[in-house]
Formats: sequence, structure tokens, C-alpha cells
Amino acid sequence: MAISTTFARQQSHLFPWVPVCFGSGVGGYFSIASEPDWRHLAASSAFICTLWLLAILFDRHRACWISMTLWVLSLALGGATIASIRANEVAAPVLSYRYYGPIEGRIVSIDKSASEKTRLTLDQVRLSHVAPHRTPIRARISLHGPDLGFNFVPGDVVMTTGHLGPPAGPVEPGGFDFQRHLWFQQLGALGYTRNPTLRLAPASDNIDAPSLRLYKFRLLLSNAIKLRMAEQEGPFAAAIITGDRSDLDPALLDALRASNLAHLLAISGLHMGLLTGAVFAMIRFALAAIPQLAVRLPIRKIAAICAFIAAVLYLGVSGANVATQRAFIMVSVMLLAVCVERSALSLRAVAIAAFLVLLTSPEALVGPGFQMSFAATTALVAVFAVIRDKGMFVVLPKFLNAAVTLLLSSFIAGVATAPFGAAHFNQLSHYGLLANLLSVPVMGLIVMPGALLAGGLTPLGLEGVGLWIMELGITWILRVAEFVADLDGSTRAIVAPGPWVLPLIAFGGLMLCIWQGAGRLFGLAPICVAVILWQGVERPTALISETGRLIGVLQNGQRALNKPKGDGFSARVWLENDGDPADQMQAAQRADFSANYLRTDIAGNTLVFNAANPKTIDIEAACSKNDFVILPRVDVPLPKGCTGWNAVDFADGGAVAIYATDTGLTYENSRSRQGNRLWVSKSQRRGQ
Repeated sequence: MAISTTFARQQSHLFPWVPVCFGSGVGGYFSIASEPDWRHLAASSAFICTLWLLAILFDRHRACWISMTLWVLSLALGGATIASIRANEVAAPVLSYRYYGPIEGRIVSIDKSASEKTRLTLDQVRLSHVAPHRTPIRARISLHGPDLGFNFVPGDVVMTTGHLGPPAGPVEPGGFDFQRHLWFQQLGALGYTRNPTLRLAPASDNIDAPSLRLYKFRLLLSNAIKLRMAEQEGPFAAAIITGDRSDLDPALLDALRASNLAHLLAISGLHMGLLTGAVFAMIRFALAAIPQLAVRLPIRKIAAICAFIAAVLYLGVSGANVATQRAFIMVSVMLLAVCVERSALSLRAVAIAAFLVLLTSPEALVGPGFQMSFAATTALVAVFAVIRDKGMFVVLPKFLNAAVTLLLSSFIAGVATAPFGAAHFNQLSHYGLLANLLSVPVMGLIVMPGALLAGGLTPLGLEGVGLWIMELGITWILRVAEFVADLDGSTRAIVAPGPWVLPLIAFGGLMLCIWQGAGRLFGLAPICVAVILWQGVERPTALISETGRLIGVLQNGQRALNKPKGDGFSARVWLENDGDPADQMQAAQRADFSANYLRTDIAGNTLVFNAANPKTIDIEAACSKNDFVILPRVDVPLPKGCTGWNAVDFADGGAVAIYATDTGLTYENSRSRQGNRLWVSKSQRRGQ
């Protein structure tokens, strides 16, 4: 009886749980070890329909807890089904081997790699001696060759000779899955060239898609902005207007990350909200200033429609990436609520936006953008709803309301997003609240209105006025970022959490925000459990990269690497996941072993790593004298009964993690953790 009564109290607040249940199914799909086939999909779909019918039946009989259980199961299965459909929908060929030869394709995107080299994303790819049905739909190639002076633009057909290969797997078991990430972008090959890249046909003859025309316009707009503004301010302005980050100074990026201001570069809910809010306020104010119109017209609805049009234009100009699409959906739902005279800032509106995002792009669930965006929005709406209902601001003078609201908003959003940011980026900014308090108001009151003014004055040739205003605000933000980043102890490196930490934190936070009554305090329990699990996380005693050439061993609580260069990305991610602020060079200086040879005792087991010339290695002796052998350059099978890895094992299984336990050593590779999934190439699946 008590359970039914408790659930009955929630019935008018059930809708915010819809995306939660749906998202749990999406998360379940991405966490399983084997890809469901069409029979599983058909069975789950039939099961969903049955559950819906049963839910309706039981609801009529007022069996609330049974009805809710069935609704939860049906939504979760629906989420898993949609995620599976989406993964199969974007299925495209993935290169299954290393390729060197001619590469031809049409440019659809231009950016820069981590090494500041120009990087081209190509479609209509053609590879020598590769059948069309095996050729990736898209390929990405970094240009390390001589610059022949071509100013490439989207739509150009180019040709070069270079290296391509399949997307790499996680750099450690359970790490970020690059193959899955690129699968949903239909990127089936990555590589580089040290040869010249030639233009075969100009863009004017090949732009047959509106998306390419829009991309070319965005590129021209971005270049125009950077030419009209200062060296650092221009690329920042281009990033928040067109989404082009290609010319951002790496040192400036580090300062923005250290000060917790990097989110200002991502065109997400903040930017879309500031832009549409400014348009809404200006249109409403302008109409309200004319008494005849204010009396006769629904000025709030007109302002909402104008704000929606501005959001559509911003979506196109900014590139419509996943984060921007998510923000657009959220803003659209809220503006629609204004038009139908409902509360725009409600958990129901946030839930609708989250559900639509998961329905159209279920892969967004596992990314930091979705998690941080909706964590902040949900927390802000829930907390300010409580403040509104309790009338807490009534006791304050009106002139203090704005200041207190700003302070609370920054604090609430910071607390809500902190665990997700720390988990994904392995860094916690101690002075992020200060930096955001000094910068976000400038973003909303100067930078974004300046961008609007520049756009409005462009037909008159006076866009420089708006760009000048933008530059003033951006200069302030950049100086704040540099000041905060230079403070002692501005950041702290954070160890990567285990797989259950973020789901527990998310569920606990949602309980606190959505559940009605005192029962919401039970949401603190999973958060506390997550904190304990995070503090007790155990990092691998030894890690070996996918190439087998880099090994990192924990010595005195710090990871020592066998070499100061090579496999740099793996080294950086390992150290970040350890919560170690050192770089690869510093970690290599800790090692008491050489780049090619290590013999150590771990939990009573002898492990040997030998990356020397295989002709100089006595494989039989290595296996007989050691418990584990790592021979990354040996491609012949290891003797029977020999526990270890050779070159073939690394090619098939990927990176390896070794753990010391009370009973000895345990180990796993990246492929076994990934499972038999669509985005894992067939050759790698055979190696599991």
C-alpha cells in the first residue's frame, strides 16, 4: 500500500523520467558485449508493444507500481532498439588493413590536427585496387607534405598519395572508444600524407549539396571575421559564430581549459540561449515600446517566433554539429512552450528536448556534451523551481536579484557539471566558478549582442561596429582565462572513474531533481556510493599500447614509461587517466629500464618486455624463465604454454592492461572489452 501511495504521488511528474528510462536502454545497448541481430531487434520490438498494452491494462486497475514497472521496461527496451537501429543505419565500410597508395576524394571538411597540420575530411573516396563497396564513405587525412599553395575549399576534388588505416581502438581496455565514435560519423579510414596534395577539380564544378555550399559560406565568414579582428580574439569569435576552431592558439586553449572556460568555445546551450534570449528581449521590448502594438498583438509569441528564426539561422551558420543541434532542440521546445502559453523553463521542457536528442542521435548519450549540457540545465531548472515555489527571492531587494541569480546559476551549473567534466577531461578547475562569474555575463551582455549587431549591420557595411564590441568582450574573457590559469593550484589532475561511477552520479542527481517529496533525498545514496567507488578506483599495474612498443608500469605510485617519444597519444591518455599531470618525457625519466627491455616482478610474477630485433631474442628462453612475455616485434607464434603477446596478438587484441591481485596477475585487452560490435572491424573480431 505504501509503495502504491508513493508512486501515486509521482504520477503528475512522470514525464521527466521518460528520457531517463529511454536513455538507460540506450546506455545498455552501448555496454553489451555482443551486437544484437535482427531477430533480437524484432523480438524486443514485439515485447515493447506487449508491455505497452499491459501497462494500459494494469493502469486501469490502479496497480500503480506494476504499471510503472512495465512503463520503465518498455521505455528502456525502446531506447536499446532505437540505438541499434541507428547504429545499423549509419553502417558504412571501414578499411580493414593498412593502405598506401593514391587517395582521391571531395573535401567536405577542413580543420587542423593536434600537430597543427591541415586535415581534410573527404567523401566520394577512391582508393587504388579497393572495390567501391569496400571503400569507406568518408576518410580523413592529415597533410604533412609540401604546400603547393592551394587554398583548398569544401567541394574541391583532391588527390594525393598517402597512408590510410582503420580507426584505432581504445588506448587501454575500457577507455574512450574511437572506433565507435567515428562509426557514427561514417569515417572509415584515417591517415596522413607526406606527398603533395593536388586539386583535380575546383569546388564550383562539384558543389551539388546544400551542406557543402553552407560549409563554404561558413569558411568564408570565418576567414572574414579573423581578418577584421585581433590575432587571438578573431579565432575565438570565429569559433563561437561558425564553429571554426582551426586557428585557436594552443596555449590559449590550455588557459581556457585550466580556468574552466573552454565551454564558451562549444556552440551549445549557453550560446543558443544567449542569442535567442537577446533576440526575444529586443523584439519584445521594441514592440512593447509602441502602445498600439503592445495592446493588439501577442508580442511574447511574436518575439518567440523571431527568436526561433534566429536559432535556425545560427544553427546553419555554426555548422549544426551534435552539440548545437542539441541546444537548438532545447531552445525550440522552450520557445514553443512560450507560444502555447506554457512555462518555458520546466523539467517537462528539458525532458522533451533530451528525449528528442536521444531519439535522433542516441550515440550522444555517451559523450560529454550531452551529459554536461543536460546536467546543468536540469539542475538549474529544478533548483530555481524550488526557489520560486518557496518565494526565496521575495525577501531580497530587486537590484540584488540579478546578482544573486547570476551567482547561483554559475554555482549550480558548476556543481552539476563538475563530476562529468572531471571524468571526461581528467581535470578539475579550482577557480572555475570565479572565472565563469567574471566571463559569462560579458559573454551574454557584450559578446553575443555584438555578434547580433554585426550580423544586422552587415548589409549596410557597418559590421565592424559589432565586431569591435565583440572584440572588447572577448579580450576581457581571454585575460580572465589567463589570469585564473596562472593562479597557484588552479587545476588538479583527476583519476579516471570506473564504469559505474557516472551512471550512479547521474541517477542520484536525477532523483534529487525529479522525485517529488522527501524521497528525493535518497538520491544522495548513489552519489555517495559513486564517490567511494571513484576514490577506490584501481589503475592497471602495467599498460601496453596497441602497437606493443610503449609500456607503462606503476612504480612507487607513478607510471614510468619506456620511451620519451612515440605512441604519444597513448602515453598522454594513460597519464591523464592516472590523474598524473606529468608529460611523456617526465614519465620516461622515472623509468629504471630501457626503451626496448624491461624485466620486473609484479605480484610474484616475472614479466619481461623485449622490443629488440626479433632475431636477437631467444623466445624459448624468454618463455621458460618468465611468467609473462611481451614481444611486440615477434610475429611467429609463441610456444605452447607460454603466456604473453606477440605482434599478431597486439594487432588482433589491441592495447593490454595488467593488474596485480592477491592471487597473481590478471589481464585483458581492448578488443575483449569492446566485444563483438558493429564498429569493431571483422579482422579484429576474429582476434578476440
